[in-house]
Amino acid sequence: MSLAAFIAAVSLCLMAAVSPGPAVLKAARVGLQQGLKTGAALSVGIGLGAVFWAASALFGLALLFEYAPFLLTVLKFGGAAFLIWTAFKMWRAADEPLEENDTGVGPTTPWAALRLGLWTQLANPKPAVFFGAVFVGTVPTDATPLSLALLLLAIFLVELLWNTCVARLFSLERTRKIYIGLKHLIDRVFGGLLAALGIKIAAT
Repeated sequence: MSLAAFIAAVSLCLMAAVSPGPAVLKAARVGLQQGLKTGAALSVGIGLGAVFWAASALFGLALLFEYAPFLLTVLKFGGAAFLIWTAFKMWRAADEPLEENDTGVGPTTPWAALRLGLWTQLANPKPAVFFGAVFVGTVPTDATPLSLALLLLAIFLVELLWNTCVARLFSLERTRKIYIGLKHLIDRVFGGLLAALGIKIAAT
């Protein structure tokens, strides 16, 4: 695999990572509520989820969906239900005050945050379709196992660093103060966006 092909594939993954979606919204909210450490743990889970979809695509995910399209349908509706349920919990807790040690409806430990990041990525069919239909086309068929391993590592790092940056931005004290003052509004906006994403996923 040439360096140019490697850079092209990673750049494509970077553009997909920075596009607004459930992972970015979760990183922002966890950063707001619980700070950088928990947000970074969430980002590890998001990165692992991306690696799962990328590896699946490299080893025949698109072919599986072609022969068993109902699996993609199950994934779409399952992911949509997960996002809408998360949105409902955020909306319901919007009027609850954020105490100093309050965790709201988010993860309570870094390990729980990692699991939430992983499930958020696995429940979202967007990366499954992206890696299965777009990303895999940029990878040469003669790529060596080492180059594929390095590519998967790069995908993990892209997701980890981007979502950690998002969590860091929203974990700043100034941002947190704004959030505390507007929690009822911000939580409903975040919840509404997640619900809209879930509905969009189910409808497409």
